[in-house]
Amino acid sequence: MVKIEEQLFENFYMDDDESNELEKTEIVLLLEGIYRYYGFDFRDYAYSSIKRRILHRMSIEKVTTISALQEKVLRDEQLLGNLLSDFSINVTEMFRDPTFFKFLRTTILPIFKNYPLIRIWHAGCSSGEEVYSMAILLHELGLNHKVKIYATDMNETILEKAQKGQFPINRMQAYTRNYHQAGGTKEFSEYYTANNNDIVTLYPFLKENIIFAHHNLATDHSFNEFHMILCRNVLIYFNQKLQNRVQKLFYDSLSTGGYLALGNKEVITYTNLWDKYAEVNSTEKIYKKTK
Repeated sequence: MVKIEEQLFENFYMDDDESNELEKTEIVLLLEGIYRYYGFDFRDYAYSSIKRRILHRMSIEKVTTISALQEKVLRDEQLLGNLLSDFSINVTEMFRDPTFFKFLRTTILPIFKNYPLIRIWHAGCSSGEEVYSMAILLHELGLNHKVKIYATDMNETILEKAQKGQFPINRMQAYTRNYHQAGGTKEFSEYYTANNNDIVTLYPFLKENIIFAHHNLATDHSFNEFHMILCRNVLIYFNQKLQNRVQKLFYDSLSTGGYLALGNKEVITYTNLWDKYAEVNSTEKIYKKTK
């Protein structure tokens, strides 16, 4: 029998006391099997979140137990891909939380004007809406010629979608509203062209300085030194152990004086790194690395 670390069980029991012991054991074994056989590590994702996604996939696959799903996943790589997509959180939109982007426009990004090269990391970039929002801000501030934006996600399928820079035309009204609320003064339609199939494509110049790459926050390491890291509304899906691991990764990846932007329900005060940051904006959850 595969030996499972006791800590793994403890993480799940702390997260959801109402689930029965057998179900938790099955979930632990499924995630351990995926890690050992395929190398994808979801063992420290928040239990309630991962459970919902497993049950969703069970319904689609018409299996009645998690153990039955495990057997299928370990023998069917295509099914694994579907499950990875289920685990990936892809809820986003352009200029989401306009006050956040307005603060970047007016307060944070102008600080970089005298930098010879600006490096920004969007961790967990999903389908790219936030990345392209940043590209638009940098273009309007005249900084796009000296910036490298690294957009990473664990989901390679969603990364391929992000690289295309294509979005449904029926979202443009909401995105336009967000853009103007974030301080944009141009016609948002200047940044895309509409196709005949109800899809818009962003103009290529917005992609010129974006590098899309696979990166798993649960297992991969730092790969550069950044002036700003954005990881918004991702950490809430991790348990405490994985959140601490990712926060250490971000700290190691930030230059001194660099900025860390989290989601509005995420903080760094629970980590042993909190005293190495200064709070820049408590509402928008932006912190500056001070040491």
